[in-house]
Amino acid sequence: MTNKQQDARGFKLEHTAGVAVSNDEILADMRRVASEFGASRLPARLYQSYGKYSHTTASKRYGSWNAALTAAGLQVLNEMNVSDDDLFGNIEQLWVRLGRQPRKRELLPPMSHYSERPYTRRFGAWRQALEAFVQWAEIASDKDFQPLDKSHGRRRTSRDPNSALRWRVANRDGFRCRHCGKSPAINAGVTLHIDHIIPWSKGGETVLENLQTLCSECNIGKGTQRQSDG
Repeated sequence: MTNKQQDARGFKLEHTAGVAVSNDEILADMRRVASEFGASRLPARLYQSYGKYSHTTASKRYGSWNAALTAAGLQVLNEMNVSDDDLFGNIEQLWVRLGRQPRKRELLPPMSHYSERPYTRRFGAWRQALEAFVQWAEIASDKDFQPLDKSHGRRRTSRDPNSALRWRVANRDGFRCRHCGKSPAINAGVTLHIDHIIPWSKGGETVLENLQTLCSECNIGKGTQRQSDG
């Protein structure tokens, strides 16, 4: 069959190999794919699956995929000097958002800020990155805790829990709302929040024992109840 022939369904097949493509066309198509996924970052494997052209073509034109991303006005996803805290913070957000352990194939925008490569480059494999994250969460969750200074009336903790403490609370609660039991892993559209049991405004500290996992609906309902009680 030549590129002029049609198949049984009436579609005309066109041979595009060797057709010259301009840099502007490549960049526009990269922006299109990123826009369709609602992201400002575009992993090479995502573009390879949904783009008109090969990511290797863009890489050759600009010297690297990161350089092509920059030329297209997109954020570089495969950053070279990402801190452990940033990589682990991204895992925490994924884990709580999904309500379960994130999978390697889910390291795509807009869900994930980073692709698989920074993790495998730093830790050797995705599984090892998850193991390092759990160890980090056990230690880093207490790093904002300060000795109580009653003489100056100072608080022991900051108002907002850090990423490690957020994960420890959600993990303890089984990544479910403690009021209604819903979880993003089994209930579509559920968003989990980490909430103070004794409100911060009433002296509650940001510690594991005073935090709980609530879905957005129950958290809003709790706030409404507080207002009515007041």
